Amino acid sequence: MTMAAPASPTVVLQGVSRWFGQKVAVSEISAEFGAGVTGLLGPNGAGKTTLLRVLTGLIRPSEGTVSVFGFDPRSDYSVYSRIALVPEDENVYGFLSAHEFVAHNARLQKVSDPDGAARRALDMVDLTDVADRKLAGFSKGMRQRAKVAAALVHEPDIVILDEPLNGTDPVQRAHLTRIFIDMGRQGRTVIVSSHVLHEVERMADRVIAMVDGRLAATGTVPALRAAMSDIPLQIRIDCDRPRRLAAALVENDWVGGINVEEASLHIRSLDADQLGRALPGLAQSLDIRITRVDPEDESLESVFRYLVEGR
Repeated sequence: MTMAAPASPTVVLQGVSRWFGQKVAVSEISAEFGAGVTGLLGPNGAGKTTLLRVLTGLIRPSEGTVSVFGFDPRSDYSVYSRIALVPEDENVYGFLSAHEFVAHNARLQKVSDPDGAARRALDMVDLTDVADRKLAGFSKGMRQRAKVAAALVHEPDIVILDEPLNGTDPVQRAHLTRIFIDMGRQGRTVIVSSHVLHEVERMADRVIAMVDGRLAATGTVPALRAAMSDIPLQIRIDCDRPRRLAAALVENDWVGGINVEEASLHIRSLDADQLGRALPGLAQSLDIRITRVDPEDESLESVFRYLVEGR
């Protein structure tokens, strides 16, 4: 299933495949990325990291084409000044201080004031107080933030993040998440590959899901879930008389099943619109006070579960 592509894509993949010997890591991927935050999701081995390396030009696709701002990153190196990659691997020099590490990347990117740019980038990720400490003494979460600072030091237009929240504590995750969301709102293209689904859901405008090296779905989470018309929606209703409401609802052909608890019921609905129209009238006629109606499976966890189980 596919949804609308970005209006002005900055990265375009057409029929991209990549194999290593007999192993096919990525198979016939066509996708576009534009301004905002896009979540790239998939289980381990789905091909996410390989796809990121292909679109940054680190490895050549076995088939298909990659375009970044209209250029092939493998043949036009000028695009590298507009791209940043935060890889999943450590990739830090432990003998350098955080400031030295970030300033070194600024010099590689030919930033006019590398030390000033490094200070700004370290401040962005809240590492100013430890800027002169060696990276070897940093925790994994602190090294992760140093990697983000080094990637952002030249203010790139495209930011590619492979498991960027690994090893960070809840406060650090929240801080980095805000940075990524802000970059997307500024019009930058942010691509976040992660298995932490609820965190991607919090920051991503759009989701691309991969399974077994192939594109499984693209779109917003609600749109993806709504497109799965053959799968009943799980809906929770909290009310003061759940058994009475369940008895009235179960007679409808758009109800696939109901589980009743002490103060709530969980409905497998084949038509959420019908349910929404019916509830007010039933509540009034049966003298039932409804306090909550929520979908239980519009999260990325449920969408991804359906995608994996359906293959």
